[in-house]
Amino acid sequence: MASLKGKTLFITGASRGIGLAIALRAARDGANVAIAAKTADPHPKLEGTIHTAAAEIEKAGGKALPIMCDIRHEEQVEAAVAKTAETFGGIDICVNNASAISLTPIDQQDFKRVDLMFGINTRGTLLTSKICLPYLRKAQNPHILMLSPPLDMQAKWFAGHVAYSIAKYGMSLSVLGLAEELKKDGVAVNALWPRTTIATAALSNIPGAGDKLARMSRSPEILADAAHLIFTQPSKSFTGKFLIDDSFLHETGGVTDFEKYRLDASVPLAPDFFVPADSQPPPGVQLARLSMLK
Repeated sequence: MASLKGKTLFITGASRGIGLAIALRAARDGANVAIAAKTADPHPKLEGTIHTAAAEIEKAGGKALPIMCDIRHEEQVEAAVAKTAETFGGIDICVNNASAISLTPIDQQDFKRVDLMFGINTRGTLLTSKICLPYLRKAQNPHILMLSPPLDMQAKWFAGHVAYSIAKYGMSLSVLGLAEELKKDGVAVNALWPRTTIATAALSNIPGAGDKLARMSRSPEILADAAHLIFTQPSKSFTGKFLIDDSFLHETGGVTDFEKYRLDASVPLAPDFFVPADSQPPPGVQLARLSMLK
């Protein structure tokens, strides 16, 4: 497998969870990673800051640049991207991982949370991509990656949490449009989504269900391995794709053993939102029935 040694990644929300896992996988190759996130001081409910993430990245073999950045604010993103390019000599990969979630029915929805989700998920993704673009155009194999789902326009993916789904699908619509728009520049734009729930702090904090779902989940490393495989594909031809982690690892990476990603092999895997019904898991991967999640 090709290496990311010497490549520079700008990752939003990389102080913990999936973003940090992607950063650490690249760091093991010797990559440079800018950690653009809001958490500079320890949070009472969430582990990890930009500084603890930087220490882990350096320990893994990469070079880290911790940057406090709220991607809702254009001047902060501009400063963070400029500092990254100045420090490492450019940017090769932009990872739009930062996301906000509120799984709330409309009559209970706090619209401050709606503004947060739209500001981070959709607007923040577009803003970060735009500001990274001048540097990506100069890179040898440039990639933009959204951690967002396939565009499976089914009512069941919206009902009960319509604001979150619209904000999240906004990231995927960005893939659809930007992949075509940037094709002439050779900048790849793709989406990656997990087949199962992923054990992150966000999952654990779901009231009444977090602990159970965490046991039925995979670790963030499955997305990190899938993202690494995406970044080593040729950007001029591998673009505009909506990828499910295990299928992509199996079909393109030849991975056959997915047990290492499971947190608890004694319980079935919980399916994630937004995975189309016609997306079949790799051989041997069994998912829980929906009735088992209640």
